[in-house]
Amino acid sequence: MLLVIDVGNTNTVVGVYAGRDLRATWRLSTNRAYTADEYGILVRNLLVLGAIDPASVEHAMIASVVPPLNGVLEEMTGKYFRVKPVFLGPGTRTGMPIHYDNPLEVGADRIANSVAAFERYGGPCVIVDFGTAITFDAVSANGEYLGGVIAPGLAVSAEALFQRAARLPRVEVREPQRVIGTNTIASMQSGLYYGVLGLVDGILDRVCAEMGKGVKIIATGGQAAMLAPASKYKMAVDSSLTLEGLRIIHERHLAAARRHGEPSEVR
Repeated sequence: MLLVIDVGNTNTVVGVYAGRDLRATWRLSTNRAYTADEYGILVRNLLVLGAIDPASVEHAMIASVVPPLNGVLEEMTGKYFRVKPVFLGPGTRTGMPIHYDNPLEVGADRIANSVAAFERYGGPCVIVDFGTAITFDAVSANGEYLGGVIAPGLAVSAEALFQRAARLPRVEVREPQRVIGTNTIASMQSGLYYGVLGLVDGILDRVCAEMGKGVKIIATGGQAAMLAPASKYKMAVDSSLTLEGLRIIHERHLAAARRHGEPSEVR
């Protein structure tokens, strides 16, 4: 089995694949203070609760945008699963050309999303990831990563209002019942929700105009299910997109390493 881990700034998503079948998935808070033992016990317990034998894990693939946790997770997978993980980064065979001025600057999760989206939906396509930041990633009809857009996410915007405006409270971010709020909390919720929707649709207007006709839009991330249905674009919501990208890339990376007679599990 393949253990896949997507480490984001706010959440960490863990999944287990048996071949191409995603057997289970869990969404956790990203905790930079956790030790390898704490992560190891947590992940092992999740597998056991999901009726998956931890000893059946033979490989691990990790995408991380939190570099301080990379060493912790490498120690964790070695100690608790006896595997050396492949980190998605320089040297990983993704099968997707990266047309970015500096490919090292592209987040690993964005590459995983792009690979999975092109594999599942074809191109040209744009992936909207509703996370701590809202990212837009463009993939050509030929499966090339073209670049993208990074904007503040819903929770970041809400926290900024709370921190910078003395009389505004911290609010739960959710879809409001109406646009015109009749109290401060409802007004903030409306502004946050519809403000992000306007941002997303406005950026997609311009991205799609630049890319041409026939662009498919795929939404993923923790808040995709709440926000994507209200967009004027008919987005396919795919909650497991990043994990699927990690599975595909791991498969390609192993195949390429075997063809070249290289060690397959390298960082």
